[in-house]
Amino acid sequence: MPPTPDNPSSAEPLISSSLIRHLLELRRRLLYWVATLLAIFFVLLPFQNRVFDFVAMPMIRRLPAGSSMIATGVTSPFMTPMKLTLMVALFLSVPVFLWHLWRFISPALYKRERRMFFPLLVSSVILFYGGVAFAYFVLFPVAFAFLTSVAPAGVKMMTDINAYLDFVLTIFFAFGLAFEVPVAIVLAVWAGFTSPAKLKKVRPYAFVGSFIVGMVLSPPDVVSMTLLSVPIYCLYEIGMLMARILVPGSRQMNAQRE
Repeated sequence: MPPTPDNPSSAEPLISSSLIRHLLELRRRLLYWVATLLAIFFVLLPFQNRVFDFVAMPMIRRLPAGSSMIATGVTSPFMTPMKLTLMVALFLSVPVFLWHLWRFISPALYKRERRMFFPLLVSSVILFYGGVAFAYFVLFPVAFAFLTSVAPAGVKMMTDINAYLDFVLTIFFAFGLAFEVPVAIVLAVWAGFTSPAKLKKVRPYAFVGSFIVGMVLSPPDVVSMTLLSVPIYCLYEIGMLMARILVPGSRQMNAQRE
């Protein structure tokens, strides 16, 4: 019997069947991603010490003569490189995760929405990796040079490898998220929370806010704070430009509100 307004219960099996199909598809996509993650991890596992050496290089190069990194835990020499290798595999598998997420949600999107969301997914991956690369190649050399130079007299700096790993992973994640500012702006404009005209008016506050974020996320020195704050504000400007290009009607809204 077909579902009718007088008999809504007849539609329940159809809804339940559709929900089960979506859940099964979601599980399949997640299993593909987990398989990719594990494959990358096991490929990198034999090189886990080299992976750690690469990540620790910015600190090792700036340690005072005669100092070295240490392991205070019994299992740290083995577990810390393995933990780092797993996190690297997770970072490298992000594009695969986003691809399967895109394949899962794209059938439910209109053509206009698909044209906008796919560039956003690609941009989010590039920006996240850009934030991590910026932290490693630009921030760490400056920050570690400062931190190793301010040790009190008589204090020999010997950083624990587990504490170092926790620190750099936190910075990587924070910078990766901070570099997602353009994507966040486009989504906010698309959802109707703001407009390019409003974003243009609050530029001074965004400039100050970028330095507050830089002060919170970066190590405690002026150079590191500036190295993060300036790119965040530049990404704010890029986000406004992307919103005008990707969000339909944003130009008209901008012209009307100006």
